[in-house]
Amino acid sequence: MQVSVESLGNLERRLTFSLPADRLESQVGGRLREIARGAKIKGFRPGKVPAKVIEQRFGEQVRAEVLDGLLREGFSNAVRQESLQIAGNPMIEPAAAEGGELAYVATFEVVPDFGDIDVAKLNVVRHTADVADADIEAMIENLRLQRRTWNPVERAAAAGDAVEIETWSQIGDERIPAEGVERGATVIGSGAMFGAIEDALVGLKAGDEKIAAIDFPTDWRVPQFAGRTVEVHLKATQVSEPVLPDVDAAFIKSFGIKSGDVEQFRSDIRSNLERELKGALMTRLRREVGEQLIAAYQSVEMPPKLVEGEARDMARQTVEQARRQGRNIEAPADAYLTFMDSARKRVLVGLLVGEIARRNQLMLDPRRLNETLKLIASTYEEPQQVIELYRNDPQLMNSLQGRVMEEQVIDWIAERAQHTEQPLSFSEAIRQ
Repeated sequence: MQVSVESLGNLERRLTFSLPADRLESQVGGRLREIARGAKIKGFRPGKVPAKVIEQRFGEQVRAEVLDGLLREGFSNAVRQESLQIAGNPMIEPAAAEGGELAYVATFEVVPDFGDIDVAKLNVVRHTADVADADIEAMIENLRLQRRTWNPVERAAAAGDAVEIETWSQIGDERIPAEGVERGATVIGSGAMFGAIEDALVGLKAGDEKIAAIDFPTDWRVPQFAGRTVEVHLKATQVSEPVLPDVDAAFIKSFGIKSGDVEQFRSDIRSNLERELKGALMTRLRREVGEQLIAAYQSVEMPPKLVEGEARDMARQTVEQARRQGRNIEAPADAYLTFMDSARKRVLVGLLVGEIARRNQLMLDPRRLNETLKLIASTYEEPQQVIELYRNDPQLMNSLQGRVMEEQVIDWIAERAQHTEQPLSFSEAIRQ
């Protein structure tokens, strides 16, 4: 296969390669003949469908699939032949064909030259933590709070009580709402309402009214209130205290533990907390190693298109997250520019991790992959179904393989870097 490479900049390349046209036609013909043997088309007996009908029905799709496979194979072979390290996805376009060959031009960026990568020079803080009995007790208490019920009381409201309220506000000559009241409810101390409003509810009984002067921050979501002192008229219509369930067999069974056994309940909680802790410690280690890599190689030029693409993805994800939270925002076309610095750091770490894996011939550990998959599946009611879903979905499995491989390389770097251990409590470790 004839291949030529042209430099378009420090990190951009243009590669021209060719494919034999007869190979494409041969593979397309073979695939169509396979389809013809089992095709069920109305008006024809199975296996007796004319080739012309098969071509009309399936030809375009088959040709596209075969060509896509040949292009991937041809491009990969050309890249290996020229010893290129690709950064990101190539843009492949057809070029003028000659002598029975299909010619293509691929434009792409390459991994920069990082020089000598000596991870032993890095200094990494490795956090450690364990799940203590007190953490299990705290989780059980949280589960009780999630299942709490409410009992109306006549006494004054205190922290932890649920209060149903009617409100209206006065800002100068403006009343909000203009007529009537707004109704809502909050648990004092939960943060469901602005903190100063929740604080003002302490001491109110059902039927009590109060006017509170509330200072709202400049970025408050209600424009009329932002940065102003507002007279908020409050009326408590009901005060309720929480009633927490006992940790009995019925409570335990409600979490899927059929035996209702408290020791099994605690064991399951410990397993869940240990899984959460493992993920949190890996996140911390990934950040620690990433920061060290960024500091050591920040002067290396990054592929500009790859960085821009990452920045655009970050901007799009931010908008999507905001919309999931109920905020209908529209990002300007240049919103990605805000993320360029963060994107550059992400690309730098990602390329370095890949390069370290390549240079040291690090391979994906199938056992670690299976363990991670089982951990993910264990959080669902039907773990085996989740495992089968991953195994039958190439996109999901590729994503998981990438994550596990990254974690392997991060561990490999941390083991060889200079490192100090810093113990944390469980609550400190999972607080990101």
